[in-house]
Amino acid sequence: MQIKRGLPKEETMPLVLVHGNPETAAIWDELIPHLNADSVLTLSPPGFGAPLPNNFDATSDGYLSWLVSELENIDGPVDLVGHDWGGGHVVRLACERPDLIRSWTTDIIGVFTPEYVWHDNAQTWQTPGAGEEAVAAMANTPNEATAQRFESLGMTKSIAEQVAPWINADMAQCILSLYRSAAQPALGNMFDGLARAAEKPGLALVATDDPFVGGEVLGRKAAAKAQAQVGIIDGEGHWWMCTNPEKGAQIINDFLKNL
Repeated sequence: MQIKRGLPKEETMPLVLVHGNPETAAIWDELIPHLNADSVLTLSPPGFGAPLPNNFDATSDGYLSWLVSELENIDGPVDLVGHDWGGGHVVRLACERPDLIRSWTTDIIGVFTPEYVWHDNAQTWQTPGAGEEAVAAMANTPNEATAQRFESLGMTKSIAEQVAPWINADMAQCILSLYRSAAQPALGNMFDGLARAAEKPGLALVATDDPFVGGEVLGRKAAAKAQAQVGIIDGEGHWWMCTNPEKGAQIINDFLKNL
């Protein structure tokens, strides 16, 4: 867990950021300076920029339990923000343990619709044999080449270089377990349960050029089910917090300011 403290302008709730795959907390480096919060905490899911405990349950349910445990140890309730699979964990927590949060934000809500089709990489990871080969190739790629690829996809050079060393055998193991636990119709079957997330204010971020999370149509459908606001990050892709952190932060700040 990392903690950043700024100069408080007014009393605010702790802001907790949770990242996804294949990432570390470094992906928030460009966003954090633009967030209006007295304290920002980053949580790294086991295997994704954090050590993998023995016998950890690296499934969607297991990561939900992990996030619940983390938030129970933070003076809250908190404002919870998730990106990629971190956003998936956030949505599930908003449905199951809304008592731990004041608000929730995600950029992956569209994956919880029955119509969502997993992207090509995910489908490979969900396929026995092919998945093992794919993640082994990821883990065995030299850090420099991995960083260059991430940079080409939208990470800044500094962030990509911090993330690359964590693409290892532990992360590979977690990728297979997590994605296989969430193969459709698993997430689509959770769609009706999104209504439970409406107990606390929610924000569904939609980066319009993100090819991995279902697009604006599915994002708006799931957001409506959860009675969440929709924030459009127009023209940005999956790593919007790297390519346009000012815009992403503005939407989050405006949402939190009006709670």
